[in-house]
Amino acid sequence: MSVFNKIKKEKLIFQGQYFFLIKDSYPVSLGHVLIISNEEKKDYFELESFERNELSDLIIKAKELINKEYTPDGYNIGMNCGMVAGQSVMHFHCHVIPRYKGDMK
Repeated sequence: MSVFNKIKKEKLIFQGQYFFLIKDSYPVSLGHVLIISNEEKKDYFELESFERNELSDLIIKAKELINKEYTPDGYNIGMNCGMVAGQSVMHFHCHVIPRYKGDMK
């Protein structure tokens, strides 16, 4: 069982048909959001086309939710597929990471 299956409902910031959104517990930056599949699927390549369609809409939704609370200057959108690619939880999730000019090195 995935750690994502243990997330309490009150942590959800949005619920879609196939995914839910939460603020990342280990954020890379202020406002970092995770889009997590309701059904336990390993990675992006296991998603059905209708799930990928909703995912595109939810990336935009995540950006809107982040913009309500923060004023980022840019975004990273990322999915790690497989352990060698850096995936540590084998349950699909997409990172929407706001970036800020002050964080640039």
